[in-house]
Parts: sequence; C-alpha cells; structure tokens
Amino acid sequence: MFQDQNPIAEFRGPWGVPIQIGASLILIPIVFVDLFGASPAGLSRDLIFVAILIGSIYLHELGHAWGSLIQGVPVRRIMLYGGGGFCERARSATRYEQELIVAMGPIVNLVLWAVAGLIAGFMKDPEIWWVFATISSVNLFLAIMNLVPVQPLDGGKLFELFLFRVLPPGAAIRVAGAVGLFLSILWIPVMLMSFVALGLMLFFIPSPRLHWQMLRYREA
Repeated sequence: MFQDQNPIAEFRGPWGVPIQIGASLILIPIVFVDLFGASPAGLSRDLIFVAILIGSIYLHELGHAWGSLIQGVPVRRIMLYGGGGFCERARSATRYEQELIVAMGPIVNLVLWAVAGLIAGFMKDPEIWWVFATISSVNLFLAIMNLVPVQPLDGGKLFELFLFRVLPPGAAIRVAGAVGLFLSILWIPVMLMSFVALGLMLFFIPSPRLHWQMLRYREA
C-alpha cells in the first residue's frame, strides 16, 4: 500500500547505495504531526517522533543492504515511502543468502531497541530520556511488526525460508500462504487497535489475494 516506484529525491547512502525518497513518505508526518492543536513542545515532540520513525525504517533497510553486500549480492537501491521501505537487489539471491539478508532488517531494529533502552535507563533529563525511550519503543514496534509471517514483510519471507528447510517446496509455499491468508484477514482490525492503543501504524496492508495464490500453488 502506497509503495512508490518512482522517487522524487535521491542521495547516496553508506557503501554507495542509492537512497530514494517516494512522494508518499509525506503521509507519515501528515498522520503523526498535529499542526493545528499542538503546543510548541507537543509539535516538537511530534517532529522528533517522525524523524525517529523514518530514521529507524532507513536503518532497517540499511540492514538488508548490508546483508546483501556482505554476501556479494549488489544492491540497486533503497526506497523509503509512506508504507515503510524496501531494499532492491541488482540480482536474485539464493535461499541461503536471503536468510541473512531478510533477517538483518529486524536484527537492526532489535539492536536499536536494546541499546536505546539501556541508554534511556541512565538519562536523568526527562527530554533526553523521552528521545531514547521513543527510539527504543519505535524499533521494538518495527521489529515485531516486520516479524509477522505475512508477505512481503520480513517475517513472511523468513517463515517461508524456514519452511523450505523442512518441507518440500510446494508444501512450504502452501503452508506459508495459508498462515499469511489468515493473518492478512486479521490485519486491518489489529492495525487499527494498535493505532488506538499505541499511536503506531504504518500504511501497509498485506494482500489476501497473494496469500490465496500461494495457498493454491501447484508444482508444474
């Protein structure tokens, strides 16, 4: 959902990887920044929150890029957009290469969650504490969300890659499709509950059609 393919801006990131910005990225500050009713302090916190969220997504995608490059798989670009981001490889990767590539995104978020949480524990200033506590909570949210086993999230890819290790390929695809179909149907009510309870939501909805096609997969 809101996945841009055509960038409106581009810069060079670490390792020379092109970082592209999609127009729908503006949806994140629109949702999370209160321009009219917030106090100056509240507006400042909203803007910091948006910067933390976008920065955490960016570092997540850099994790995927590192997992690719360390195995000799070139990266064509990283795209950041309203629904999150993606890391596009210049060639296909083997299943074994994909395991590290896919896992590195959530691993980066979990490291940021742990490190920021530890730093927050030592902060005496409430504003500085809030910044590190927010970095920690945002990255925990991103890690948990990305590990949900639905396509095309990292959890869906990792779940399918795990199934390939223990099941025949056709059965692995069908099982991944069945689990993903069930979860994609529950996605919208759970996402809305998350937004109401935590104020955290990304503009992404998994495709029930894709998972239905996986469930009906038949080997030629």
